[in-house]
Amino acid sequence: MKILVVGSGGREHAIVHKLSQSPKAEKIYCAPGNAGIAALAECVPVKATDVEGLVAFAKENAIDLTVIGMDDPLMLGVVDAFEAEGLRVFGPRKNAAILEGSKAFSKNLMKKYDIPTAGFWEFTSSDEAKTFLKNHGIYPIVLKADGLALGKGVLICNNEQEALAGVDEIMVDKKFGAAGNTLVIEEFMTGPEVSVLSFCDGKHIVPMVSAQDHKRALDGDQGLNTGGMGTFSPSKYYTADYAAYSMENIFKPTVAAMAAEGREFKGIIFFCLMLTPDGPKVLEYNARFGDPETQVVLPRLKGDLVDIFEACIDGTLDQLNIEWEDNAAVCVVIASGGYPVSYQKGYEIEGLNAFDGMEDMMIYHAGTAFNSDGNIVTSGGRVLGISALAPTLDEAIAKAYAHVDEVSFKDCFYRHDIGRK
Repeated sequence: MKILVVGSGGREHAIVHKLSQSPKAEKIYCAPGNAGIAALAECVPVKATDVEGLVAFAKENAIDLTVIGMDDPLMLGVVDAFEAEGLRVFGPRKNAAILEGSKAFSKNLMKKYDIPTAGFWEFTSSDEAKTFLKNHGIYPIVLKADGLALGKGVLICNNEQEALAGVDEIMVDKKFGAAGNTLVIEEFMTGPEVSVLSFCDGKHIVPMVSAQDHKRALDGDQGLNTGGMGTFSPSKYYTADYAAYSMENIFKPTVAAMAAEGREFKGIIFFCLMLTPDGPKVLEYNARFGDPETQVVLPRLKGDLVDIFEACIDGTLDQLNIEWEDNAAVCVVIASGGYPVSYQKGYEIEGLNAFDGMEDMMIYHAGTAFNSDGNIVTSGGRVLGISALAPTLDEAIAKAYAHVDEVSFKDCFYRHDIGRK
């Protein structure tokens, strides 16, 4: 098979890495890819949001399967465009990707189908939102931009002053662009957060092993929110009882709800859960693999990822026996100094061959490129993910941190407490 993966981050590197292990994958392309992905796939200069360009490339190169890694092209209808041309593609159609594309939609879906989540209120007027906050009086409270905001459109406000400023930030100043045209205000929930990615074929759902992300930039969950500074799998808190409850009360009902709404979901549903004192509740949905969760989940997958993607497309997921290794994984993200606010690009990276020949260590490239001399340099805020596999979580943490300093670039930094939550 000829396979095309769409995206350019650590998530796509992890997907390409897993696909490269399939005997069915004769040739892998990635659009646009990055310097690390280039070692496993042919990177092509087509932007992930260039829907027409992606379709044209797939047709011209007789691509047998396209895998959409990023959220933006899904919301642009890339899957619909591929299907209209008779091309096989993995990911939800535009009318299903709204599960991530609109928090107001997903909250109303959960309310309608009695799926456990925090109480919420929806506003399209900043004045009405402020009036509500002045009268509500219960803090902390959560403000969310309705649309896509690179994982950053969420504000936790501890008092009325912070909340009113947050409304201005999202709805008036448009810090997150058009994503803030509608505002969702949520009750504040407490408890450990857990990420559960799942394969879906429109009717059936198969959860993957759990993971837990670290969003804050600095040790001890300090600093600004980021796209994710590291992750580990499995979660220490997500017990078999929680998994069983979530399957019956969250996972299956979500797939059934989307089907009932005429929005059949095929692809990945990423459930971000909070394990509250009242049981698991949905914080939010994503409509694709998570980054950096994918970097610790897919390495634990047994078997052929191509077969799973095909089954999701064909509606035959219930006929597969998907198995996972009985081990643990940790990913420590190395970021550019100044991330997530402002940072320099173009610094040469040293030590990228440090793990050659090690089956239980992997460097996933998130923000890298080649310079004019052919050397690999930084090209983003999150640059690399150092991932380690081991029999236990403690061993995986120790292994990742024993090797993380072997890779470096100017002004790089990372958290020292990934997996220690």
